[in-house]
Amino acid sequence: MKKEQKLPEILESREVAATRNFVVEEVDLRFSNGVEVTYERLKSKAVGAVLIVPVLEERELLLIREYAVGLENYQLVFPKGRVDPGERPEDTADRELREEIGYGAGSLTPLRAVSLAPGYAAHCTQLFLATSLYPDNLAGDEPEELEVVSWPLDQIESLFLQDDFTEARSILALYLTLDQLGRGSKKGEF
Repeated sequence: MKKEQKLPEILESREVAATRNFVVEEVDLRFSNGVEVTYERLKSKAVGAVLIVPVLEERELLLIREYAVGLENYQLVFPKGRVDPGERPEDTADRELREEIGYGAGSLTPLRAVSLAPGYAAHCTQLFLATSLYPDNLAGDEPEELEVVSWPLDQIESLFLQDDFTEARSILALYLTLDQLGRGSKKGEF
C-alpha cells in the first residue's frame, strides 16, 4: 500500500544554465520536517520523447545503430525521438519510425511511460510496440544515414549479450514487448 506523503514546498527555483535542449535549475525546497535543501534539476525543452519497438510479421525486431556522443561509440537501439510541441506521442512514434527505419506502423501499442533519472531530470519517454509495419520512408534529421539492424525474436537472448545494446530504455522496452507479445500466445511462444 502506498503511503501518503506531503510534497516538499518549493521555496524558489532559478535557472543557472541553458542550452538549446536543456535548462539547469536550482530548486530550494522545504520538507515537511522543516529541513531546507537546494536540489539541481535538468529540464528538457522538449514535451517528452518516444521509443518504439518495431516488430515485423516475420517475427523480427528492427533496431538502429547510431552514434551515442555520451558513450563516444555506436549503440544498437530502438527508434526514438522527441515529441514536438502540439504533437501527440503516437504521431511522433509513427514519424520517427518512418524517418529512422523506413516503415510506418499499422498498429501502435503504448507499453508505458518511463523516466530515467527522476531525482534530477524532468523527462519521460513513452514506450510503444509497433506492428503491422509497411514500407513508408520519410526524410529525417539525422546527421548520417542510420544502419537498420534486423534481429530474429527467436535469438533474443543473444541481443541482450551484445556489448553495444546497453540503453536502459531499449532494454526495458524489449522486456515489455516480449511480455505483450507473449500474452496472446501459448506459454513459451511469441
